[in-house]
Amino acid sequence: MIEPLLKDESFLGDVRAARAEGDALHLWWLGQSGFLVHHADTCVLLDPYLSDSLTKKYAATDKPHVRMTARVIAPEKLDFIDVVTSSHNHTDHLDAETLLPLRAANPALRMIIPDANRAFVAERLGCDPAWPVGLDDGQSATVSDVRFTAIPSAHETVERDEAGRCRFLGYIVRIGRWTIYHSGDTVLYDGMAERIRPFAPDLALLPINGAKPERRVAGNLDGREAARLAHDGAVKLVVPCHYEMFEFNTASPDEFVAEAKRLNQPYRLLRAGERLTLH
Repeated sequence: MIEPLLKDESFLGDVRAARAEGDALHLWWLGQSGFLVHHADTCVLLDPYLSDSLTKKYAATDKPHVRMTARVIAPEKLDFIDVVTSSHNHTDHLDAETLLPLRAANPALRMIIPDANRAFVAERLGCDPAWPVGLDDGQSATVSDVRFTAIPSAHETVERDEAGRCRFLGYIVRIGRWTIYHSGDTVLYDGMAERIRPFAPDLALLPINGAKPERRVAGNLDGREAARLAHDGAVKLVVPCHYEMFEFNTASPDEFVAEAKRLNQPYRLLRAGERLTLH
């Protein structure tokens, strides 16, 4: 089992210390595609998965989800969150065992989702369907002084509902003077970099586990593709994610690093529970 750099009380101590640091942007990798973002008085959770729900669900099947990295923090300990996102309906991005205790700990919590998924989200979380803030391709909403803009993601296609709304989204997150692109799960599609480039992201958070048919799950960018997307999308700094969570669905970051270096694309590898600070 991979141990996070910081977890439990040591992780919370680092968050408390960072929240006292003024106008910097602070970000922690929580594992898989989950990140905690802090700026000024606002805290955002991007697609958190902070339970063992998938390990339990698939334990007796031919597709066991054996956890590789220990949990960084219990969701009920995060009692300072303003907004949480879900990029799509897969459990590692919409986990009731994470989101229900998180909402109980944060009564004023708001949630950003693809509007196409509203009924599914309401059923899974047992919430009022009107509670989440729904977005579609190109739409924006400001919640807790954070601006979210939706960009389609392809997992593995740009899938739309009967009303034409995207079921898989990435989010451009404008917080303070910083712009973050969190893709959720996605493969490359034509015009993707061109969709990202006008936002000039300071930071992109991209999956690198790739797409292998033998895994029998929808695929993502591989390391080379993630580095190239960041480069072609004029991203100032890219952080890889969606690896080292489940043994059957992971990848080494080595090819991501090699391609980023070849392209002179700035990057940063994080350990689970590690903080990145932008001044």
